[in-house]
Amino acid sequence: MKIWTSEHIFNHPWETVTKAAMQKYPNPMNPSVFGVDVLDRAVDKQGRLHSKRLLSTEWGLPSIVKSITFTNMVSVDEKLTYKPHPEDPEKTILTQEAIISVKGVSLSSYLEGVMASTISTNAGKGREAMEWVIRRLNAEIEELAATARGTIRTPMAAAVTEK
Repeated sequence: MKIWTSEHIFNHPWETVTKAAMQKYPNPMNPSVFGVDVLDRAVDKQGRLHSKRLLSTEWGLPSIVKSITFTNMVSVDEKLTYKPHPEDPEKTILTQEAIISVKGVSLSSYLEGVMASTISTNAGKGREAMEWVIRRLNAEIEELAATARGTIRTPMAAAVTEK
């Protein structure tokens, strides 16, 4: 078993980051994730949301690794925690932890290390994806606000007014 951890600070408020986290997939930075299923979601006594999601992925492991591990012997449990920054309400702290287990093969420790390295690389892509989702959400909000102010002409409105 190998444990991998990381911490990152987003320069966005907690509310924005958590909205983006729920809409993170699909995204162009993580094309290996092709499905997300919510297994369980609950709010604890402190008002914190706990969501267990199963991500269906295709990592593209080399064929030799696939043949050695039999893929069903590999387990990765990842936990992501988003907290408002204690000193700056415009920032959010992300703490990630992954527990990697490869069972039934003699090279398990080596393979766990390789997978931890891959997870580390993918975590960076995941943070890029979060920024991409946040930009997309902010653009949608701005577009809605502009529409409400009447400063954006939709194609249908343009067609009606130009007749």
